[in-house]
Amino acid sequence: MVPLDKLAQITQRFEYLEALLNTGAVPAEIARISKEYTDLRPVVVEIAAYRQALDDLAEAEAMLADPEMKALAEEEMPRLKARIPEMEQALRVALLPKDAADARPAIVEIRPGTGGDEAALFAGDLARMYQRHAEKMGWRWEVLEEQASDLGGLKELVALVSGEGVFARLKYESGVHRVQRVPETEAQGRIHTSAATVAVLPEADEVEINIPASDIRIDTMRASGAGGQHVNTTDSAVRITHLPTGIIVTSAEKSQHRNKEIAMQVLRARLYEAERERLHSARAADRKSQVGSGDRSERIRTYNFPQGRMTDHRINLTLYALAQIMGGDIDPVIDALTAHDQAERLAEMEG
Repeated sequence: MVPLDKLAQITQRFEYLEALLNTGAVPAEIARISKEYTDLRPVVVEIAAYRQALDDLAEAEAMLADPEMKALAEEEMPRLKARIPEMEQALRVALLPKDAADARPAIVEIRPGTGGDEAALFAGDLARMYQRHAEKMGWRWEVLEEQASDLGGLKELVALVSGEGVFARLKYESGVHRVQRVPETEAQGRIHTSAATVAVLPEADEVEINIPASDIRIDTMRASGAGGQHVNTTDSAVRITHLPTGIIVTSAEKSQHRNKEIAMQVLRARLYEAERERLHSARAADRKSQVGSGDRSERIRTYNFPQGRMTDHRINLTLYALAQIMGGDIDPVIDALTAHDQAERLAEMEG
């Protein structure tokens, strides 16, 4: 059972923050107070429901002493007793520590892996799947960098996804995605296996990730496009090398100024995620594995087109709804991954 005094403290803190916001907090503190208030709101809703259920049960138990109310109380008590463990579980989940990056926008990077042209086509399919999902969620999808392959697939795509709870939902997508299907170019109808990698990084604020000018080298180069489209353009593509880590980021839009902005934005996200992973590894060194660890060498999912099947190998989830998933309906997968992650974290806290 969750200690009631702890629940009371959380509720009091929420009410204090609410009063502060209503009276007009110090402007410099508004953002921090608002975030804490927003984070606590769903927890306080669960606390109120749980306490109400306990009160209802106590009231029903008191009614047993009244001959006129006894039958009604005996009818109500099994339902109330069954609800309380469910509500305790929901409350424990609500009280789990939040990932500080969950509310952030995300930078999604998609690249073909093994499989040549077919891998590039699959990378394009994944990009469309995530873009359709973003549209369904009311998120903004902004392409920062895109290189198409000869057959209409992707050599690389980097997109910024903005909206409510973006990173919280998409962070489980990092890893190797494998596809099994018959390529259109395959005359004998043989199934080919290819792969694409997806990396989902929380966007980092400039304030948090300060990159000294001495830590980077910026090179400009001629943007190259198919068919000599850029023959007469100036050197506009930008490549930034982060000297301490060796991370290299490129951007080849038409504006050199915009290219530097994009490349720095992606570099900050990669450095922020590298630091998150370092801290995560230090904290979780004793754990064998964790959903959403972002290990890109791990094959996380298989999309089997002949069978219309998608399997997520981390949680052994198989859905025969591939057309809907490729159409952007990935909520059932993300919901299952979120629930599994919550269950693991609860077990770790209570173990």
